Amino acid sequence: MPISRKVMLKRFLEAGWKVLRQRGSHVFIGKGHERETIPMHSELKKGLERSLIKRLEEKKENSEISF
Repeated sequence: MPISRKVMLKRFLEAGWKVLRQRGSHVFIGKGHERETIPMHSELKKGLERSLIKRLEEKKENSEISF
């Protein structure tokens, strides 16, 4: 079952990302030099969902390794 846009945005915000701006139905978030766009449609498509989760986990792993 696809993740809703609100749940995905909440996961990014809990990981320390900040909302930079919103334009129409898209929210632009960032953390450091990293940027991502989350569409605020009812449900995210499977490929986009996987991509965003992978990006979130990748960023989380990099922050744990940093000294």
